[in-house]
Amino acid sequence: MKFIKYFLFTVLGLIAIILLVAAILPKDFHAGSQIVINQPSSLVFDYVKQIKKQGTYDSWSQQDPQIQKEYSGTDGTVGFTYTWRSKKVGDGKQIITKVEAGKRLEMDLFFNGSDQANKSFIQVDSLAPNQSEVRWEINGTMPYPFNLMSVFYDMNKDFEKGLKTLKGILEK
Repeated sequence: MKFIKYFLFTVLGLIAIILLVAAILPKDFHAGSQIVINQPSSLVFDYVKQIKKQGTYDSWSQQDPQIQKEYSGTDGTVGFTYTWRSKKVGDGKQIITKVEAGKRLEMDLFFNGSDQANKSFIQVDSLAPNQSEVRWEINGTMPYPFNLMSVFYDMNKDFEKGLKTLKGILEK
């Protein structure tokens, strides 16, 4: 009986410590990456502004080939909406909120039914006639206690992997 009592107190203590750590950790996050692609910026931007093409290079679609996708609106324009369902990477929605022609695509992302938008963008800058820099970033908030995931999960690696895949596609 003493063993069960000590075991329960230990488990409750660990849970309390975990919740305390989550309370101290920041809830806001930033992630992203950048890469140089040896193609003209107009070609690169025309590819990345098409949200339907993100599945060919983003890390999350690669993690779950069974992801269920739905689209509404005109791809590459303000208001286009991409909704997904996935047992492996979660559910969400992405809406194009601003398009700066040939340069920048801004999006709101909503994860797992949340009504709080996480701001994301893909920006393409010309470095030379046949060379472009692509930056892909997100800023958002992760609710307590899920913000604890930031200790174990580095989203920057997902953006880096996605951009490397994009580079491979566009430089073929």
